[in-house]
Amino acid sequence: MSAHRQRRPWRRPVLAVVAAGAVAVPAAAFATGPAPATPDAPPVTAAAALDDAYYEGAAGKTGDELKTALHDIVSRQTTLSYDEVWEALKTTDEDPRNPANVILLYSGRSQAKDANGGGTDDWNREHVWAKSHGDFGTSPGPGSDIHHLRPEDASVNAVRGNLDFDNGGDAVDEAPGSLVDGDSFEPRAEVKGDVARMILYMAVRYDGTDGFPDLEPNDRVGNGSAPAMGRLSVLKQWHEADPPDAFEKSRNDKIFAIQKNRNPFVDHPEWVAAIWK
Repeated sequence: MSAHRQRRPWRRPVLAVVAAGAVAVPAAAFATGPAPATPDAPPVTAAAALDDAYYEGAAGKTGDELKTALHDIVSRQTTLSYDEVWEALKTTDEDPRNPANVILLYSGRSQAKDANGGGTDDWNREHVWAKSHGDFGTSPGPGSDIHHLRPEDASVNAVRGNLDFDNGGDAVDEAPGSLVDGDSFEPRAEVKGDVARMILYMAVRYDGTDGFPDLEPNDRVGNGSAPAMGRLSVLKQWHEADPPDAFEKSRNDKIFAIQKNRNPFVDHPEWVAAIWK
């Protein structure tokens, strides 16, 4: 839905109804069909409701102006503790074919929700924006933001470490399709776009205010402890090649129910090019 669509006052209550449903039934919050048409109005979709209310402040903007508007929007959120992340991920990353399991990000493996911890074959909490890039650790804020925290096999998580993202490398055991070398990690093709959109969300959400570091993507690897992640040109390619799928969209809805904010690049993929030209 274009950010330029004409606003209609009658749509505002629709978002409230949809959002309330998301809290009660997070998995189905935005999966419902259009609202019934009234004699003087067309059907209302959840996407239209989001554009007319949640993303209202972003309408018609591009570049830094759009980035600032989205920061103001997504900064209104509920902050989780790092311990609360465990249970949140069991909801956000639930295997749609087996509700007792979660899907591991890089491995693609379906694993029991309760098989989490620090053991070699357990799953743990992967910071897609490596927490050492900006040195924010696991404190509430960027360290516990479930938009970029994902379940992953503990040993694969250790292989990724704090590497930047780029193409190339050697195959990663237990993560088919993923590659690693001395300065970068390449995830499997099915989640490359997911990774890119999580990194770009973090750059919009955390801009140096609220006592948090100013996170920015750049076009290099080997960023170390700087509050930067690369490689931006590759992340943009991944974003284009792997658009949001049903799992990623459902995850965004579930996070909205828990954390009360959304990843705008899942809802509006075109905003990536509008900001990072």
